[in-house]
Amino acid sequence: MFKKHPKGMAILFSVEMWERFGFYIMSAIYVLYMDKVLRFDDQLKGLLYGLFLAAAYLFPLIGGWLGDKILGQVATIRVGLWMMVLGYVGLAVSSAHLLLPFYLGLSFVAVGTGIFKVNMSVLVGNLYRNKAELRDAGFNIYYMGVNVGATLGPLAATLIGAFFNQYNYSFWAAAIGLLLAIAIMEVGKMHLINADSNSATVQRQIKQNRQSMDQKEFWQRIITLIVLFFIASLFWMPFYQNGMALTLFADRSTVAYKFLRPETYVMFNAIFILLLTPPLLSVYSALRKKNREPNTPLKIFIGMLIMSVAMGIMVVASLKGGDLDQPGMSPVWLISTYLFITLAELLISPMGQSYVSRVAPQKIQGLMMGGWFGSTALGALSSGIFGRFYSSISHHEYFLLLMGLSLFAAVLVLIFMKKLTRFAG
Repeated sequence: MFKKHPKGMAILFSVEMWERFGFYIMSAIYVLYMDKVLRFDDQLKGLLYGLFLAAAYLFPLIGGWLGDKILGQVATIRVGLWMMVLGYVGLAVSSAHLLLPFYLGLSFVAVGTGIFKVNMSVLVGNLYRNKAELRDAGFNIYYMGVNVGATLGPLAATLIGAFFNQYNYSFWAAAIGLLLAIAIMEVGKMHLINADSNSATVQRQIKQNRQSMDQKEFWQRIITLIVLFFIASLFWMPFYQNGMALTLFADRSTVAYKFLRPETYVMFNAIFILLLTPPLLSVYSALRKKNREPNTPLKIFIGMLIMSVAMGIMVVASLKGGDLDQPGMSPVWLISTYLFITLAELLISPMGQSYVSRVAPQKIQGLMMGGWFGSTALGALSSGIFGRFYSSISHHEYFLLLMGLSLFAAVLVLIFMKKLTRFAG
């Protein structure tokens, strides 16, 4: 898988895998922990869920600035990892009678995640300075690392929940995953130094790009990215129902099994990514050889359409009994929904990061990558705010609105296709 790719790719793959292991343990149990242990109502759960995700994906703006101008990517990643360790420890020692560590833990995980993720993505892009034709494939491989961790995390949470019937041990497991990520980062950092913004190699490239790009093109690229960020935020709003509405649907409307618990369903998203990414890369490679590979904006358009199909499945599932909040629905409904969500994600998330890496002016690449994650923050916050109404309107109406939003986003991609395509080559 790593053949022909830079050596640093395997290091970033492994670090990202263990960081996501921790994050997706938390994603699998976060709402359930607030519901069953802390006894928060749906409105408070929705607000805290949205605020946490928004913060985790908004802090990349600060993380991008730190990586670009102050610490460099490698040092900023190290800071983010240690913050997440402290955050998961805080969550692990929290309880209904000890809420301060819970809120402090959330804050540390959110900030640490934010400054970590953006700098990892910048490093991935910088590794492919001299292998631009492999950049999309590199981001897909990196995304596989994301989803190996995203598979192992909910699986660990499921097993811990099944055997110990409590959530705090899962937060401890998340902290251990971050310690493994730190160890791998320290062992392999020599393969990443030349991709760091503080390195002489990258500084030389920044100077060359600054000389070759006039101010008009500079601002055209930024405006193009801002358009993409807004459209992408409309994707993340239905996507992040995986930790809110889809988890509640699993808990309240779906038949329960010992090893197929509400926190398990998030894992299907990651499993499908691991299964679908290799054949998708093969298809891209075959099309590339024939000069027929779709450009990134077209992939994003297709992804938006597929997300609307995923929400449509939930509309039907709700009409067939999910609206009743009685645990009688087959798991097949949610698993099918996750399959289509995953197809959409593969066409939007890694491709969007690759697009930003390609289009963003080099001297502010971290800041612009932070903007990509900022769009995720906006969508995540919106998902939490919208999630507050899960119990206020019928579930089929809830998912129908999200289906309409996805179709609207697809229309916007078509409207701005010419602008988005200009720098996609």
